[in-house]
Amino acid sequence: MLIIIPYTIATTWLALYGLHVLSLVVLYLRHRHDRLQPIALTDYPIVTVQLPMYNEPHVVERVIEAAANLDWPHDRLQIQVLDDSTDRTTALARSRVETYRARGIDIELLHRSSRAGYKAGALSAGLDQAKGNFIAIFDADFAPEPGFLKQMLPHFNSDSIGFVQARWDHLSTSAPLAQALAIGVDGHFTVEQFSRNRSNLPMIFNGSAGIWRTACIESSGGWGQDTLCEDMDLSLRAAMHGWRCVFVPDVTVLQEEPDHVVSIKNQHGRWAKGGAQ
Repeated sequence: MLIIIPYTIATTWLALYGLHVLSLVVLYLRHRHDRLQPIALTDYPIVTVQLPMYNEPHVVERVIEAAANLDWPHDRLQIQVLDDSTDRTTALARSRVETYRARGIDIELLHRSSRAGYKAGALSAGLDQAKGNFIAIFDADFAPEPGFLKQMLPHFNSDSIGFVQARWDHLSTSAPLAQALAIGVDGHFTVEQFSRNRSNLPMIFNGSAGIWRTACIESSGGWGQDTLCEDMDLSLRAAMHGWRCVFVPDVTVLQEEPDHVVSIKNQHGRWAKGGAQ
């Protein structure tokens, strides 16, 4: 008899989740032909690009190079490498930063010896020194195309738009586990993010491959450091403060899916714990 109670709770939860997914599919079918209305880019606001990272020696040089190659006037672009690493990532990052600084790019390495607040703490520390009216964020395993800023910023077509999110695409999905994860990521963006945004429901910033309005971050209380899902936390606080967001499915940013079981467990464990928090 004791097993009936947890069994009933579990099956009820699964049924509700199934209805939730079904409702998203219905919303997707209803809004799938909706089109965005970006404005013409008549000037170039100052943009700060933040690259938070922790022990990413295999991808650090690639993401810094991608940020440095963004097609944006150098006098309107600031790049912050927010490095909390304890391995050779810092040395690799410093070398690339010095190379691009010599080419006239406003790029700096902000290395913290303490990981207080983890990613949220690094983003907050960078925000204190940010010059930009907009903050573009890329995790270390992402590789934005040069035209990313010119494609995304026109979607801030109203002063009430707090952030704009691009769709994640995949650098390599040759491993079976990476292929399975890619299917889930594609479903999340194609159906869930699209349906929520076009139906004017709260949408969660995905933590990377997006741009925030600096005023939105500040007026919503900044990056919260008491949860592992700082992106979800700030997204919901921004929504409660009246800020809106835009999902742009036609702009994609390549990223790597983890292809080892331990990496996948760690990643999804953080997401689950952060959501619970």
